[in-house]
Formats: sequence, structure tokens, C-alpha cells
Amino acid sequence: MKIVYTDVLVIGGGLAGLRTAVGVKQRGFDTIVLSLVPAKRSHSAAAQGGMQASLGHSSMGSGDNEDVHFEDTVKGSDWGADQRVARMFTHVAPKAIRELAGWGVPWNRVKQGEREAVINAERVVITESESAHGLITARDFGGTKKWRTCYTSDGTGHAMLFALGDQTIANGIPVMERMEALALIHESGRCYGAVVRSLVTGELTAFLARATTIATGGYGRIYKVSTNAVICEGTGTAIALETGVAELGNMEAVQFHPTAIVPAGILTTEGCRGDGGILRDVNGHRFMPDYEPEKRELASRDVVSRRMTEHMRKGLGVKSPYGDHLWLDISVLGKDHVHKNLREVTDICRYFLGIDPANDWIPVRPTQHYSMGGIRTDHRGESTTLKGLFACGEAACWDMHGFNRLGGNSVAETVVAGMIVSEFIADYCADSASDINVSTGLVREFVEREQAGLDRLVSGGGREQAGPIRQRMEEIMIDQVGIFRTGEELDRAVDELEDLLARSRNLGVRSSAPGPNPELVAAYRLPKMLKLALCAALGARERTESRGAHFREDFPQRNDRDWLNRSITTWPEAGASLPNLGYETIAVADMELPPGFRGYGTRNYIDHPDSAERDARIEKILETVDPDDRHARQAALMPFDHLLPEKYRPRNQRLEATA
Repeated sequence: MKIVYTDVLVIGGGLAGLRTAVGVKQRGFDTIVLSLVPAKRSHSAAAQGGMQASLGHSSMGSGDNEDVHFEDTVKGSDWGADQRVARMFTHVAPKAIRELAGWGVPWNRVKQGEREAVINAERVVITESESAHGLITARDFGGTKKWRTCYTSDGTGHAMLFALGDQTIANGIPVMERMEALALIHESGRCYGAVVRSLVTGELTAFLARATTIATGGYGRIYKVSTNAVICEGTGTAIALETGVAELGNMEAVQFHPTAIVPAGILTTEGCRGDGGILRDVNGHRFMPDYEPEKRELASRDVVSRRMTEHMRKGLGVKSPYGDHLWLDISVLGKDHVHKNLREVTDICRYFLGIDPANDWIPVRPTQHYSMGGIRTDHRGESTTLKGLFACGEAACWDMHGFNRLGGNSVAETVVAGMIVSEFIADYCADSASDINVSTGLVREFVEREQAGLDRLVSGGGREQAGPIRQRMEEIMIDQVGIFRTGEELDRAVDELEDLLARSRNLGVRSSAPGPNPELVAAYRLPKMLKLALCAALGARERTESRGAHFREDFPQRNDRDWLNRSITTWPEAGASLPNLGYETIAVADMELPPGFRGYGTRNYIDHPDSAERDARIEKILETVDPDDRHARQAALMPFDHLLPEKYRPRNQRLEATA
């Protein structure tokens, strides 16, 4: 039995994992990163449009600050977010942007003077100030009051990931590629590391650590069509679930991106619409102003996806062999803009569709994109129930996104959470309470259990094959746990997913190759994915309201009275067929911004009984504070500075003295 010891084990080599590793290493603790693929090929590289941070440099971002970003984030979450975490995030985001600039990310910059832009399908002239010349600029994104999304053309994730990859090398952090964590090693509510399989040799190794961090991204590949990379199967989240101790939060909160190309499902960035692109139907009609006259194509993602689906249901989609779709028109931006600022979109359209988006409309429709749910953590990024286990990025329910994420807030969360959580991990490791005293007998037990499971798949005589079961799971999720949901469909989904999970316990594989063996990998990952699918489907069935990306056609109102909470799921035991489901209350009395109207459609929600009282309390508090001191006003309503690592507490500087 091979054992590797380290201070911190980071599972996942994307932006969140690498930034966490760098932060911990800079505090003097040994760190190992495990990655399924070469780190610079992680799914983070697919982020195109940008990263939100309230710099306020560009003229269209003038007056932006943490307060505005916070309000946008909370409203975007449909009041499902942890508002203190949202405050921590919006406060640190400008620091993260500047840090990344120092590490070599070539953010687009403000150029003084007049320039043309497309806003609401019309060409307008924007004048940039001389004082902002050379500073980091921003583009418009959905659900925001200000232009706040910092970008590097449409290759933002790529630029960020390569900069962080270089920092990992500079700090001497080993990144072990083609390594997959199969199970967490734990006992008595304490995590000690993981059992890891080499995808090259098939060898199992136990990695023991004071702190274990999961940063493996989302679980989009439980759906038939997803913008996620093929590695985004949620297995990091699943191994936490399989401990029976770690909790998952909000697993029914699954976001669909409005503009994935048809049929491949590859993302075209929200930057297309942020820069002025528009959506058209089969008749060439720009339809979004008919539904959302104020925000139009730049309503929140969940809203745009639903409006597009509604429009296609009315028979106004474009017929194709791959189903109905709509058109994304960025030709209105002009060839120079498209080929310079939307280069990746141009390449995607050329390679996968054979068109030039500067001239041709792009076939798009809503497609699964992001997982708001994940491993439930506190504000420090540590599991609420399994000590020594941390999570950050899309694998975590931290919870700043609630039931809907704003575009640009996820790539921001990866690095911001990595910055914050790494400091708390380092504090944890510096404390003697993090010392591990684990017997090799326990470690051997976990390693042998995983090896026995692999041997059973290879030689146990199982009759089921992973392919057909997985295909059916993906169909169920896209058809019955998708953009629009009903109780009847969700009942069927849960029942059939239970049956598929039972069948997956009789899997067999034909290839006994010990090393690279895709058939074996597919077989041992499938039950984990089915468990996540069940968590999502069951959570959606039981949540009899509509909130953010979770929309129940039979319960179309947001119901703050009965459902202002986070769903919490655990897996009771290895042979169970369903997760345990509970709820965590989101207290209105602690909110800086009590539940209200998001600004889309009609005011269709049921008030929480404490909302009016909290609103009145806020008015009284503000009477005692200088109305011109926004920092004092915020601190009086909901203090959060004390929750941050001390190094990130100082205020952000801006061009405008009052910002």
C-alpha cells in the first residue's frame, strides 16, 4: 500500500484548485494538486466572457462599487444566497482582478476618447475619460446595473488559467495529472485525505493530508446536452456525498445558459449579448423586448433561458434535424469587433457550424451550463459536517449564487474563493487541532475497499453495461429535470433514476486492462453520477415553488413564506436508493437586503412574514447613520469584515473619491 503525506491535498486543477494551492503554499504549507487532465486543459479554460469585479473604470461602469455588485448578486440569486458570503466575495473581487493583472493576465484596457458601441441594437458613442486611460475596462453582462465584467476579448478563462498555472510552477507546487480521487478517507467526522487512482497505471495510492480541498467543478454531464467539458461529471462532489457525513446544498439549482450552439452544445459567451448581440426567432424578429422590455437580452440567465423556451413552445423556433432553435445575431456588432473581441466565438462557429458569425446568425438554444449546488460549506470554505474537508469553486455551495448565478460571477468565484479559502486552510493547518492521527489500518481498509470494487467490476460477472444506463440518466435529466419542471415529471424522474441506480450495482466490464481503461472508468463513475442526479431530482420534486433557475410550472410563484431555505442532502449508506433531504433556513432577520422584486416579469412571489419587520428595522438603523457614508451604512446593516482574512479587509480604491 502506497501512502503519500502532505499538509494540503487539492483535488482539482482548475482555477479554484490552483488558486487555493498557491495561497496555501505561500503560507508555507506543502501542497499537492491532483488533476484528471493537464491543469491548463481544465474546464476553467472554457470561460469566455469575463470576470465580474466592481472597478468602475469605464464610463459605463462609473459609480460601480461593492454595494451595487452585492445587490445584483443577491437579486440574481433570487434571494437564495448567503448574503455575508456575497459581501465577502464582492469585496475581494477587485483585489483578485488586480492580483491576476500582476500575474500576467492581459485584461482589456480603457482607451481615452470616443468609441462606438452597440447598446439595445443601436450604435452609440461612448466617451472614456483621460483619467481612466490604461486601466482595466469592462463589458456589459446580464443581470447587472453597471458594466462590470472584466475580460480578455473572449478568452478570459484561458488567460486566467495559464497565469495561475505559471504561478503554480513558480511556487513549486506539484500537480499530478491523470489522477482521480475515488473516495475520501474519513473517520468520526474527520477527513484525512483520499484514495486516488492513476488513470495511466491503474495503481491506487492513499494521499493523507491535514486538509483536503475539493475543487472539481460542476456536474453538468449528468445531462444529455451540456456546455461542460466531458470531465465535469461531479465525481468530486459525489465522493463527498458518499462519505455519508458531508452535506450537499441546493442540488436542484441547475442553470441553463441561453446561447449554446446547436447541435454541439458548445457555449457562445454572454459577452455576445453584453457587447450588443440580439436574439431573433424564425421570422427574424427580435423577441426579448416583448418579454423583458427593460433588460431584454441582458436579463438574468435563468430568465432569458425560460423566455427563449417559451418562445419556441409558441412555434416560433427554427426547425432543424436537431430540434428547434433560435438565432443569436452578432453581425450587428460589425466584423472588426467580432473578429477581435469575440475570437473564440468566431473559431467555434467556423469549426463546428461552418459559418462566420460576423455575417451569419448563430443557431442557439438554452443548454445545461452551471451547478449552483455542491458541497455545503461555511464562509471559510469548510464542510459544515466533515472536519478537515474544504471545497471551493463550482464544486462548493459556499453559497454566493443561491438559485441562480450571474454571468461573470463564477470565474470570479473561482479565484476569490481560492484566495479566501486558502487563508482559512492555512490557519487551520497552523493550528495543532489539524494534526492527524490516523492508523494505517484505517487507510488500508479504504484502499482495499476501493480495489475490491474495481475488481468486482472486472471479474464479478455483472450483466449491466454503463453506456445505456448513463444515456437514459442523461435523457431523464434533460427532459424531466430541465428548465421547466412539474411534479408529475419529477416523480417519474426520481422513480426511474432509483431503478437505474439499482441496475448500476450490477455493472460489468469486458476489459481487464489495469491502466488506461475507459470502460472501467465509465463503470465506476456512473453510480456516483446517478446519486447526484437523484439529489437534484428529489430536491426539485420536493421544492414546490419557483426560485431562480428552479422553475416549477405547477408552482410558478417564488414562495418566501415556505421555501426561503437551502436544501441539504446526505447519502445515508452505501446501499441506499435515495438521499436524505432536509433544509437549512435562510434568516430574513440577518439580511442586509430582504426579499423583494427581482425586476423581471410581474411581482409573482409570496412574502416572508419577517420581511416587513426587517424592512422597518433597516429604516430605523439607517436613521442613525450618516447617509453619505456608504461603508458605515453597510456595516450597520450586516457586518462582514470580521469574517474575512485580515489581509483582504482593507477597502478597495477607485478613481471616484466617493466610491
